[in-house]
Amino acid sequence: MNPRRPVSDDLASREDPYNVTQASRIYFLPNLMTAGNLFCGFVAVIHCIQARLAETVASGEYLNKSSSDHYTQAVWFIFGAAAFDTLDGRVARMGGRESLFGAEFDSLADIISFGIAPALMVFFLILSPTQGYEIFRSIGWFIGFIYLLCAAVRLARFNVITNPLLHGNKKDSNRDFVGLPVPAAAATVASLVLFLIHLSATSKELRFWALALPPLMLLIAVLMVSTVRYPSGKGVDLQTRTRLQPFILFLAFIGLVVLFKEIAFLGACLGYIFFGLIRQWRRPSRTRSPFHTV
Repeated sequence: MNPRRPVSDDLASREDPYNVTQASRIYFLPNLMTAGNLFCGFVAVIHCIQARLAETVASGEYLNKSSSDHYTQAVWFIFGAAAFDTLDGRVARMGGRESLFGAEFDSLADIISFGIAPALMVFFLILSPTQGYEIFRSIGWFIGFIYLLCAAVRLARFNVITNPLLHGNKKDSNRDFVGLPVPAAAATVASLVLFLIHLSATSKELRFWALALPPLMLLIAVLMVSTVRYPSGKGVDLQTRTRLQPFILFLAFIGLVVLFKEIAFLGACLGYIFFGLIRQWRRPSRTRSPFHTV
């Protein structure tokens, strides 16, 4: 570091975005978490393909036991990718090791885990050209592509508005996400698929309930590229304090997830989506530009 260039201790621990060597440096732990994200996404894609092949082997039987198991595994790997995606950023921030390389690597992993994997899963399970409702046989692939396109645009926009070259050393206090985060979008799709598979074990009306999935995918796609703000949770760390009541409610929620995971995951994801919409609706006169925070 040039001694003639005074910087604070906080900034000294960060990468200089104008230095190619520093910006492209690979830090082990954060990028290991990102690699875990990519691995989970890749395995989720494999399970989606295997589920489709299982249906083909079974002479087109819709959601047989083998394919259902593969779809369920794909859902859990998407959730695993979301967990790794949460960890990589926190590990990088805790160690003061955020870099442009890490940001780009994270987005490339995200487009697999939270873009292609959910789109394939929904296309094969609900929007399949050989099963389901007639209308989805023609436009199912297009709905899946719209979701994937919006996920890619959302990730590209995120990288632009968080690029340190645009902000310099300015630190923004608002930590909301602009638009629905891609991991949250994928988790919503995955949780709904998990819920539908759970219904199929007790009901023969799976295809009727599956009608909710295409409109939800389009809503999620629009929200990803919107300017609706969603809480990021970046301010929650090991030093975060809370009152007893929220802590008890959080523990109760964890218990519900363990006992009724198919319903609890879906309820939590839908609650997050509509929380952002309701908050935006209650503050329609907000004039701050959405492109200077993340």
